[in-house]
Amino acid sequence: MDTEILARIQFAFTIAFHYIYPPLSIGLGLLMVIFEGLYLKTGLKHYETLTRFWLKLFAITFGIGVATGIIMEFEFGTNWSVYSKYVGDIFGSALAAEGLFAFGLESTFLGILLFGWNRVSPKTHFISTIGVFLGSMFSAVWIVVANSWQQTPAGYHIVGEGLNARAEVTDFWAMVFNPSSVDRIIHVWQGAFLAGAFLVLSVHAYYLLKGKYIELSQKAFKIALVVATVISLSQLVSGHSSADGVAKNQPAKLAAMEGHYETSGPADLYLLGWVNNDTQEVTGLKISGGLSYLIHQDFKADVKGLNAFNKEDQPTQVNAVFQFYHIMIAIGIFLIGITLYACVLWWRGTLFDSKWLLKIFAFSVILPQIANQAGWFAAEMGRQPWVVYGHLRTSDAFSQEVSSNQILFSLIMFFFIYSLLFLLFIYSMHKKIKKGPFEEAKKEMQLT
Repeated sequence: MDTEILARIQFAFTIAFHYIYPPLSIGLGLLMVIFEGLYLKTGLKHYETLTRFWLKLFAITFGIGVATGIIMEFEFGTNWSVYSKYVGDIFGSALAAEGLFAFGLESTFLGILLFGWNRVSPKTHFISTIGVFLGSMFSAVWIVVANSWQQTPAGYHIVGEGLNARAEVTDFWAMVFNPSSVDRIIHVWQGAFLAGAFLVLSVHAYYLLKGKYIELSQKAFKIALVVATVISLSQLVSGHSSADGVAKNQPAKLAAMEGHYETSGPADLYLLGWVNNDTQEVTGLKISGGLSYLIHQDFKADVKGLNAFNKEDQPTQVNAVFQFYHIMIAIGIFLIGITLYACVLWWRGTLFDSKWLLKIFAFSVILPQIANQAGWFAAEMGRQPWVVYGHLRTSDAFSQEVSSNQILFSLIMFFFIYSLLFLLFIYSMHKKIKKGPFEEAKKEMQLT
């Protein structure tokens, strides 16, 4: 297989696998802050028990996330040396900021959070919980800033030519607040909050179906439901803002996301469909003029199509970009619908009488994860053929010295190692969940 394709597959596999865990850490961090804050305010032991219980699951997630994320930094140097040289100054400043302001904050307070029960005051412990949560959020900020710079470069100039060319930062804050970074950071945070909220909903829906920890699980379920409802609705706003940004800064990507080939109006908005890149046709369910209205608030306005760009500058996997983008949207709409329906039942006082709804929530934990992955794949595949949009092509960015056999061997090795880590994650989480919140809380109090 082609070396470039193998290098792309390897990086896609490692980053997709790693991205299972950071969103859960961020989302669970928010829920732990809420649980512990309610404990300090009300003094109810149920909230302390929930904090202790979910802290254990957070620690497992955080640990696996760190282990799976380290390898990507080595891949930059081994498989993508031209890319690393080109963006080194940009990524170096962003990743250094992550280490100083995010990982340092998170790891420092994590020790107090894990081992500080009954050793520090409740308020100090709560501050540590907030510190860990903010650290995880800041970590996401700098990673997304670095990635967003690839999508919409700003605050830089190019030094050197050919293989010696590299981007240097000329304005740090322009680099940080590049045209796509704020929208993407907010959208990533929201996806992470949903991942954590739906994990909490899933676990406590399971307990309620089994008739276990009824009062505690009802409290946790309601809190997570509020978070999930607010965030899922707010994603409509950030999603629309992101789409506007893509239309302005990366019109070829937007055209691929919607399977739009000819610059014309009205441009249709597809709810679902299938793209035939050879015939340049889309078959599916559509809103006539919907894309024109989404971008220009005019159902008849022209929208730039893929054929307006040179063939070599167009995303090649148009149908894949289209499908990933629409999977993300479909799941987002479903999450809005199911959370709003649950809120209606809560208002009527029958929320926990609907066993079928609890079963849906018990299995819904996978949906935000799929949506997060699909969104990233749509964004990254839609950026092709550029690794730095408009400047450095992916085909020019990988290491010429690495052979396809070397990459294939390491890919197989990573697959087995990551599979073992995933099985360890599932086993550890299942063991803690099966043991239950009260047993975990008692064990923790005995240790402290």
